Amino acid sequence: SGEHMPDKEKFVNELFRVAMPGGRIIIVTWCHRDLEKGETGLTKKEEKLLAKINRAYYLPRWCSVDDYVKLLESKGATDIKREDWSYIIAPFWKAVIKSSLNLKSILGLAKSGFSTQRGAYAMFLMLRGFNKA
Repeated sequence: SGEHMPDKEKFVNELFRVAMPGGRIIIVTWCHRDLEKGETGLTKKEEKLLAKINRAYYLPRWCSVDDYVKLLESKGATDIKREDWSYIIAPFWKAVIKSSLNLKSILGLAKSGFSTQRGAYAMFLMLRGFNKA
């Protein structure tokens, strides 16, 4: 999962190092949205939300799918395919949150400790991010 890699270029370089010549590299990872033409970065609101998610999950900064494509192209990758699974993943966050809204789960969360509670809070942040897409 590339979202755990602080240096995306080093990550892609390592993928190429271990891949068999002519082999396939498949990257399934969390990414932020691609920038529109003329944009130089995400909005301040988006950056703030991503920073909260990254803090909650102890993750480094994310990149976009376009960023990964550019890194792959710079290494000579060909026949690059990309797929946005956001519409498939987004309902997962709602389902997890909904399934935990019962007394037993809430009491368990209260006893679980800060790290687990922080992860639970991050689910709401992820849902907010998907709802902006």
